[in-house]
Amino acid sequence: MKRKDYLSWDEYFIGIAMLSAQRSKDPNTQVGACIVDGDHKILSLGYNGMPVGCSDDRLPWNNQGDALNTKYMFVCHAELNAILNSGKDLKGSTIYTTLFPCNECAKAIIQAGIRHVVYLSDKYAETDATIASKRMFDMAGVTYHEYNLHGKTLELNL
Repeated sequence: MKRKDYLSWDEYFIGIAMLSAQRSKDPNTQVGACIVDGDHKILSLGYNGMPVGCSDDRLPWNNQGDALNTKYMFVCHAELNAILNSGKDLKGSTIYTTLFPCNECAKAIIQAGIRHVVYLSDKYAETDATIASKRMFDMAGVTYHEYNLHGKTLELNL
């Protein structure tokens, strides 16, 4: 008889997104993303970090201060990195992400043809960026749902 306590697909891919987040050098927020096709094959991974060719030792990691001295003007989000890293057709795929996508990532998700978003945290649910994301997802027919931990605890620095 086979094991009954193996990982579900959602648990597996959220776990991979969490592992990917650990590559981020951001001292405050680590976000990971995993894109999969309908056959549960991984198409791409990403995490939040500086663009290729831009030294993460020379650009700021601050999250407060004037714009050019914070990370916000420079960091590529995990979802965008996963899309850009893929080099594949993402139409109809699912993205697993540790944090609900911002409005900029939502635009990229929609444009890439990703049809479903599974997220771990929606801690910025009340912000304009997240409200805009949900509005665009709803208009474009992109479904989304929070991954249910079923009483399990996960350590994340979101």
